Amino acid sequence: MRQVFQGHGASRGSALGRARVRLPATLDVVEEHISADAVEAELDRLHAAITTVRDEMHALRERLHGALAHEVGEFLDLHALLLDDPELLQGLDDLIRSGRYSADYALKLQRDRIASVFEAMDDAYFRSRVEDIDQVIGRIRAALHLYEGDARGRAGDILVCENVAPAELAQLQAEGVLAVITTVGSPLSHTAILARSLHLPLVVGATLALQRVNEGDVLCVDGNGGTVVLEPDADDLRDHRERVREQARERRQLNRLRREPSRTTDGVDIKLWANSESLEDVAEAHALGAAGVGLYRTEFLFMQRPELPDEEEQFRAYRDLVLGMTGRTVTIRTLDLGADKADRTGLVLRDEPNPALGVRGVRLSLANSDLFDAQLRALLRASGYGPVRVLVPMVSSREEMIGVRARMDRIAAQLRADGCEVADHVPLGAMIEVPAAALALRGFIDEIDFLSIGTNDLVQYMLAADRNNDALGDLYTPLHPAVLRMLRNIIRLANARNRPVAVCGEIAGDTRFTPLLLALGLGEFSLHPGLLLEVRNKIRHCDLSRLRAAAPALMCAHDRAGILEWMREHECATG
Repeated sequence: MRQVFQGHGASRGSALGRARVRLPATLDVVEEHISADAVEAELDRLHAAITTVRDEMHALRERLHGALAHEVGEFLDLHALLLDDPELLQGLDDLIRSGRYSADYALKLQRDRIASVFEAMDDAYFRSRVEDIDQVIGRIRAALHLYEGDARGRAGDILVCENVAPAELAQLQAEGVLAVITTVGSPLSHTAILARSLHLPLVVGATLALQRVNEGDVLCVDGNGGTVVLEPDADDLRDHRERVREQARERRQLNRLRREPSRTTDGVDIKLWANSESLEDVAEAHALGAAGVGLYRTEFLFMQRPELPDEEEQFRAYRDLVLGMTGRTVTIRTLDLGADKADRTGLVLRDEPNPALGVRGVRLSLANSDLFDAQLRALLRASGYGPVRVLVPMVSSREEMIGVRARMDRIAAQLRADGCEVADHVPLGAMIEVPAAALALRGFIDEIDFLSIGTNDLVQYMLAADRNNDALGDLYTPLHPAVLRMLRNIIRLANARNRPVAVCGEIAGDTRFTPLLLALGLGEFSLHPGLLLEVRNKIRHCDLSRLRAAAPALMCAHDRAGILEWMREHECATG
């Protein structure tokens, strides 16, 4: 029987397929004991399942490249650390040996034991790590019962579940899953960001999905509008086919924009930078006509390895990046590593009560002089091969930027004295993602050459809302009057002082926000290469003068509803 239920569109696209229902991993397992002579076999079965999960994660890691490797890899790395956690593994073995529990029940007991420790912590970040524990335990349990097919998708499936880990999405797509529907989640979560990168339709917050949908039901999913149709009728099927044809037409039109300018209808050129983590990203950015690299994350050189990369290894990576852009500017962000990212070098602190507010970004670099000097030397040496800009993350004060500038000048002088070629001027920029930096910007903007606004963290810190906390999905949003006023003030000050300013957060690549950002005065966007053509197409349909004229009305909006109304009215202010 046909039914329609609504969620939130988190990743565009239309899909028609069979429902694959995955119930929440509550681990409702009955207590089960095994005989003494079955203990070794049960241990072997558990160890084989853990090995299977490790192999699956390693294989997925090997298949990922570029920005996708960074986005998914962060979660894979964390899950790999959990899989190797002696407390988890030894605890499981002890439960099976001493308690003679089945592997399933041992997993439940150990999960509950570890989760209770995390849930008792005061820090919200660590409490949220229970989700990662559940995902790892769920993978092991699925591997124990591989014949049930719990963890795998099939070609033509539409997965219906409570939530899905970012690390699963690429695997599900490779197995032929057409779309994902979740009962919780936010359009701005890591999962949603990755789904858009993969062009995998995703509807989140469809609260009735698990109640209404049964295994094998036919579903029609509109990832743009967030609509799910159960057992679609003839009209629904016609609408789906039309959406698919329209998407194909859009893709063909977008491909024709590869060499076209990012120019508004009233003739203003907007600069589109590409975010990247690899030479594959650089090649894509180059082919799509990006102005250059607006954000190159250097963390991938440091994560999931037992030793720190030396100056020479970093130099080769940065040099090859610069050469790959053939004269276009490359913006390289200094190390933004903290306790919230998987790290095996021992560099970051492990006992920070709140890693999101801890020793990370420029704070970590300034606290490790030798490490920071090696990175700056590598960056400055790379500037001899093409235009390089240095971007500093997590800036909160004028003193930090003055300290970095003095350090760069000193190192540049040393390199030139040693006969190394260093550019005459290497621009130094600050990431504005801490509210204190945004509010104090007037006091240190003369110390920097350019700005990049990291809206993901800025919104999170301003609203005191973790974007990965599903319970705060409606609260975490850039569509808050305070956020828009802060963005406007940053952009206005940068423009007045002739400092280039770009937005490099998630909203830069979301075409729903393009007219809004243009209205606020933004002239540069830094985004995932895979989204560059969509944003360029949107810009080419925008009348900048009309949007700027409508900015005062936007600033008068008192709440999210008012901002959304403005966005609907000016969704495409064409000339």
